[in-house]
Amino acid sequence: MPGSLTSIEDARAAIASSCAPLPAEPVAVGDAAGRVLAADLRAIADVPGFDNSAMDGFAVRSDASSGALPVVDESRAGAPASSTLAPGEAIRISTGAALPAGADAVAPVEQAHEHDGRVTLAAVVAPGQHVRRAGEDLRAGALALRAGTRLDAGALSVAIAAGAGTLACARRPRVAVLCTGDELRPPGSPLRPGEIHNSNGPMLAALAAQSGAEVVAATALGDTRDVTETALAAALVQADLTILSGGVSVGPHDHVKPALAALGVEERFWRVDLQPGKPTWFGTRGAQRVLGLPGNPVSSFVTFALFARPALRALQGAAPLPAREQAALTVDVPRRGRTQALRVRLDAADGTLRATPTGAQGSHVTASLLGADALAFVARGEGVAVAGKRVAIERL
Repeated sequence: MPGSLTSIEDARAAIASSCAPLPAEPVAVGDAAGRVLAADLRAIADVPGFDNSAMDGFAVRSDASSGALPVVDESRAGAPASSTLAPGEAIRISTGAALPAGADAVAPVEQAHEHDGRVTLAAVVAPGQHVRRAGEDLRAGALALRAGTRLDAGALSVAIAAGAGTLACARRPRVAVLCTGDELRPPGSPLRPGEIHNSNGPMLAALAAQSGAEVVAATALGDTRDVTETALAAALVQADLTILSGGVSVGPHDHVKPALAALGVEERFWRVDLQPGKPTWFGTRGAQRVLGLPGNPVSSFVTFALFARPALRALQGAAPLPAREQAALTVDVPRRGRTQALRVRLDAADGTLRATPTGAQGSHVTASLLGADALAFVARGEGVAVAGKRVAIERL
């Protein structure tokens, strides 16, 4: 690799080695959206717990369902019929209601004619027709959800169906976001010459929250050693992962690295074979982790996606990110001296996944983040990666 740059893969491995899952805690299922399951969940009982109807209609015996059948009872959701069905009878039934004893099928209401307390069926009823069997979804003791599952709406539905009221979830990682620079001003505030709005702070806090973290601090720091060291000392006490934006380079006003050294944070790597994102830094102090990202907004976004996102997943015990896919470039891309992470839109044509850059790819061009579906990796080198060449992609 060029010079002393760390490869993306080695940088990720160094971070992952420091990110054992955080302790589990009980979380009410109604509060567990977005959390990560810390232990396998098994069904407490059969799901569904009883044979029930998949349709509104009439519960019948398939071997005695012809002619005009007297309707002798009703089974509603939550209110099962009290009668046992005898041959030549029918029981009115609602979707989801328990199948009455003696019945083995349901005739849908659309295929029945009811008159004067009797129902005549328009078609032969087969055994098991429109019946959901007990345990058809899950058997008692069956694995419902695996540890490492992020609890989205579908997973929560499964958990509740399996009988869970409380779930063991990994504690949410605590993240502090510190943005360095005398030029930074709050979003929307008036700017004097040379000043810029602090877009990285809100962006990185939002990315951390989307990754399941609890953001405990989001602060802009002036370019002085005392201010930097004081803020870092406080963040290290609060956070499992401190994310810095800017100040990790080697200029006269970059105070982050000496402040971290003074606080006992050990450097694990510095500078990555990546464009944008070369000046990325990572270090640890015991169980505390510090990730220093470049100050350019696109560089911060890309390095968060590549390094902070998998770290936060690992701290929650979440399943690893999906394996990278392959996509064909739709345009020629000049190669550079470092591995490029292009922001691209994805589409499929003739069964081929294709990647199209989202416009100008400079590290200051925030518009390149709009509509980006993935990062596409173009290996360093000379010449051009021609349109049609397949490259690795990582979805965002």
